[in-house]
Amino acid sequence: MAENKPLLKAEDVSEVFGGLKAVADFNFYINRGELIGLIGPNGAGKTTIFNLITGVYVPTTGDIKLDGESIVGQKPYEITQRGIARTFQNIRLFSELSVLDNVKIAYHCHVKYGLIETVLRMGRYFTEEDEITAESLKLLKIFKLEEHAYEVAKNLPYGAQRRLEIARALAAKPKLLLLDEPAAGMNPQETHELMEMIRWIRKQFGLTVLLIEHDMSLVMGICERIYVLEYGMIIAEGTPTEIQNNPEVIRAYLGTEAMN
Repeated sequence: MAENKPLLKAEDVSEVFGGLKAVADFNFYINRGELIGLIGPNGAGKTTIFNLITGVYVPTTGDIKLDGESIVGQKPYEITQRGIARTFQNIRLFSELSVLDNVKIAYHCHVKYGLIETVLRMGRYFTEEDEITAESLKLLKIFKLEEHAYEVAKNLPYGAQRRLEIARALAAKPKLLLLDEPAAGMNPQETHELMEMIRWIRKQFGLTVLLIEHDMSLVMGICERIYVLEYGMIIAEGTPTEIQNNPEVIRAYLGTEAMN
């Protein structure tokens, strides 16, 4: 696929629930390497967009293309294997498993050993499992979680659980990382550290990032382009400066206080 083609493109996507249009004629694109923001009031349809991209929902109409090929109708695990990973607004870890196992699970979507090798513990099984453990521990070190590797995930502090969820998403080896309100519940210092982390992992892992976030200091500080959603429709798109000065966006979402 030519490098000048968008990595992800949504074309006239709509999603209807019982006669209610949660998303209406949604069009957007993300180029490789971009860090894009998706903002809007609560209930605007932002998480629905993430669910459409990741195969949780199937669009009522329209198409979504990854690398120029439609992903509509594919299962979430198939879309993950193709290179899209996400975090969730409400943290979704395997809370009773260890921190290490939470990351290892994500690596398993790319394993090459088969069922028989797993059952008989033979062939590539041990080699790949050793590699997965080593790579998982490297990720935990990056996110300052290595000392908690064998602790139960639910026992981590809130901020550490957020970092673990991002580490787990990266273990799926995505090209596109979707972050759904990663700063939710964080204090200003934690939010600043998260901003620097997103910048770093984008560069380190060669990622494209789509971010939903209500913290405008984070969005305006790291995003190159921003889409604004209201009632399931895009009302504006542009750079942070353009969005901050867009009268329609100020009316619908930002308000005068957010501009200061």
